[in-house]
Amino acid sequence: MEFQEMLEQITDLINNKQLISATISQPRAKSDEVKRVRLKPIELKGIYMIQFEYQHERVLKHENLNLSDVPEKLNLLLQQFRQVQSEFEEEKIQIQLSKKFKVLWKSERVNSKKVVNLSHNRKKNYLLDEDTSYPFLVRLGVQTPDGKVKKQKHDKFRQINRFVEFIDDALDYLPKDRPVRILDFGSGKSYLTFALYHYLHIEKGLDIRVTGLDLKKEVIEECQQIADDLNYEHLEFLVGDINDYNEETSVDMVVTLHACDVATDMALARAVKWGAKVILSVPCCQHELNTQLNSPALDVMLQHGLVKERFAALATDSIRAELLKLVGYDAQLLEFIDMEHTPKNILIRAYFTGKKPTTDDIKKYRAFVDFLQAKPFLENELKDYLS
Repeated sequence: MEFQEMLEQITDLINNKQLISATISQPRAKSDEVKRVRLKPIELKGIYMIQFEYQHERVLKHENLNLSDVPEKLNLLLQQFRQVQSEFEEEKIQIQLSKKFKVLWKSERVNSKKVVNLSHNRKKNYLLDEDTSYPFLVRLGVQTPDGKVKKQKHDKFRQINRFVEFIDDALDYLPKDRPVRILDFGSGKSYLTFALYHYLHIEKGLDIRVTGLDLKKEVIEECQQIADDLNYEHLEFLVGDINDYNEETSVDMVVTLHACDVATDMALARAVKWGAKVILSVPCCQHELNTQLNSPALDVMLQHGLVKERFAALATDSIRAELLKLVGYDAQLLEFIDMEHTPKNILIRAYFTGKKPTTDDIKKYRAFVDFLQAKPFLENELKDYLS
């Protein structure tokens, strides 16, 4: 089969709304930032579209295309990648492309016709259901007593569910044969701390011990009262600072949300030293690198204060993720909530794997920080682990 014929057949199936899912993988160029692309049909505002999910090494990006735009996008992608695994309503198709774009096509009929269900795209399939009353959300003012999300709290409900998705993804990394120890630094009003406790303990049945730590005494007292009223016996809230908390020798999960500047680095360093299997961190107001940047090649960017601030924040989070990788974590930078709601929308997710860094990993990190003339606080905190 020739390339153009293959492209036309796949496009016809998609245009006829037969697609269940597809994965495009094996990039031809090792330097390609996109490692694979997943396709699935979705419905947005009553319009049938195809969602393209681009998986970079540590970041996921999404693009929703009308059917009329799909052929051009597929043509570009299939020139960059060598393999397609796809499932349609009546058949599964596997495609392998040679160096000269010769097509190996394998098709397998499915025993029973599959039907694409787009209902979950019309109503978001949240892990915490929109029409279920959750006592902690009622007490926190997100829901009415009959379980309806308050109009002004829809963004908060969406944020909580996004966080619960990250918790759900981390389940495989948490111990099942003993109590799970979890610390939340800078818990604030503790929407996410309560959500974490509810999901892991009440819905998943894990034996967990959760501590929320914050400097605001009145907020901590209010959160503790809610936990007591709900009989969340293994959820406690304490007044304290990341620097001063020395009550643990081993922790399974560390959560840190909007800890300012190097307070995030302190929390990440503590997590590593405690041997945390899971780290979830949403950084805030990174100033450290902003004052260190000294790279003439970037002067065109860095002469603008706003651009410099944003670049420094992105570079800081990239350095943090890379340092976690160098000490044995699989670390990714993921979108937490959309930019239209808050600029603090990057979440660092790290799972401990124990994988040793390669020489190239170390060289790549060193070249980056040397280029910026940066001296990261976290690097110094982890120096004993990096050696």
